[in-house]
Amino acid sequence: MDFDHVATTTRAVRKRLDLDRPVEPEVIQDCLDIAIQAPTGGNGQGWRFIVVTDPEKRAKLGEFYLSGWQAAYGGGREQMAASAGSPERAAQQGRVYDSADYLANNLAKVPVHVIPCIMGNLGDGTPMWMAASHLASIIPAVWSFQMALRSRGLGSSYTTLHLVRKDDAAALLGIPDTAMQVALIPVAYTKGTDFKPATRRPVSEITYWDNWKASR
Repeated sequence: MDFDHVATTTRAVRKRLDLDRPVEPEVIQDCLDIAIQAPTGGNGQGWRFIVVTDPEKRAKLGEFYLSGWQAAYGGGREQMAASAGSPERAAQQGRVYDSADYLANNLAKVPVHVIPCIMGNLGDGTPMWMAASHLASIIPAVWSFQMALRSRGLGSSYTTLHLVRKDDAAALLGIPDTAMQVALIPVAYTKGTDFKPATRRPVSEITYWDNWKASR
């Protein structure tokens, strides 16, 4: 696949993850080799990646994630749709809810979980610029990893709800206090590879030149 195709068709994959097909460790390694070419603040390279394949640990992570899902979206499908603003948007949000609910209830079955971390934790009251800089040293690598997976016929989704129980996850995986978990990426081969660009608002509507809401 050429870059433009990969970049425009790397979707958040949930229901189309193949829960039965094993993922070769070499594929994960190859994609991480690509991921760590991403830039980092100050060339710090403080990233760490925990690849979880053990079924019992995946089951526990699935439990933590489901707790986060229920805490955030315990109100159900209607809660998510209510904030949509239009019937069309509500229908779309309903589909997103169904997809996310499926993942929350099946995460343990996904063959690989990857937890990206960045060395150095952010304390309460961390200035926004510092938090943004810190996350900017790991999120580009995660996205590179996800696109590398897509180019090889695998799918993933950037999730964060297990962080509701991040301390439990840290204890389970031996993550030290000096490392910050930023996501949990479920990884599997996909059922089919025919993903398409999503419908988005035109760039002209969301791009301003030199001033907020100023057109070119």
